[in-house]
Amino acid sequence: MTRPKNGPVSPGKRYGMPRNWRPAFLTTLAETSNVTAAAEKAGISLSGAYRTRKDDPAFARAWEVALCAGYDSLEMEVLSRLRSGDAESGKKFDNAAAIRLLGLHRANAARARALRENEDEQAVLDSIDAMIDEMRNRAAANAAIVAAHDTESEAEGRQ
Repeated sequence: MTRPKNGPVSPGKRYGMPRNWRPAFLTTLAETSNVTAAAEKAGISLSGAYRTRKDDPAFARAWEVALCAGYDSLEMEVLSRLRSGDAESGKKFDNAAAIRLLGLHRANAARARALRENEDEQAVLDSIDAMIDEMRNRAAANAAIVAAHDTESEAEGRQ
């Protein structure tokens, strides 16, 4: 393990970041659509989160999916409040801030949705290809059985 330039690594931390911080970060990001809140909940710096996103494509994709989930949740909550009014739920909700946040994340959410749909589409295509390959293998096996049977029948006919 490499030690950071500014001191020893604390127990349970790697490069100044807690181990296994990503699930907490992504869960909070999906719940809040707030990178700062997610970083605080995960116990990491904001710059560490952005650096990891830049360096790790899988994490960057999970980040986009989490933001998309948060966006979808926020959008549903705003629509519900706009349709039914602000019920006495005990929670403070700033509709104007929510609408601004929706506007800011619209492009990111659309990109994450497209990625997710593309993955789903690819999984379907892969499944279809696998079924076609299985059908071809069965057809070849059946053809071999028929050919073997025909050969046996011809041999019996000659006797």
